[in-house]
Amino acid sequence: MPHRIGHGYDIHRISPGRPLVLGGVRFDTDFGLEGHSDADCLTHAVCDALLGAAGLPDIGHFFPNTDPAFKDINSQILLQRVVAKLGELGWTVVNFDATLIAEKPKIQPRIADMKATLAQSARMPVEAVGLKATTHEGVGDLGRGLAIAAHAVALISR
Repeated sequence: MPHRIGHGYDIHRISPGRPLVLGGVRFDTDFGLEGHSDADCLTHAVCDALLGAAGLPDIGHFFPNTDPAFKDINSQILLQRVVAKLGELGWTVVNFDATLIAEKPKIQPRIADMKATLAQSARMPVEAVGLKATTHEGVGDLGRGLAIAAHAVALISR
């Protein structure tokens, strides 16, 4: 198959006192996301979409939260490793598109920064990165601002 599509999803709880990093960009907030790495749910969703497109296991298989080597790691490093792994298997990333779901902070002012960072880490043009943000309209834990989530789809090619 010359082309494959994958989907990724990730969610992390809000955690006071941690830095908030989304798409490799640090936000000026008094909270971050709970997790073993930097808890960048956007980048994790992109990684899972890419891995899934290649028919590989998820991000936790390659970078387990039980391994101290990945404690507080910058998720852009994980994305770079995922893209390198796909390259070793003969795959090239064509594009990916993601949606962040967050009640806070305001995401829109940082979209261009996140797209540029993700594109650089994935070694692709910024035009090949789609990124949108939405709220959860007050529904559930996401809507109450207790977590942030992301969905991503990716296209890879031989």
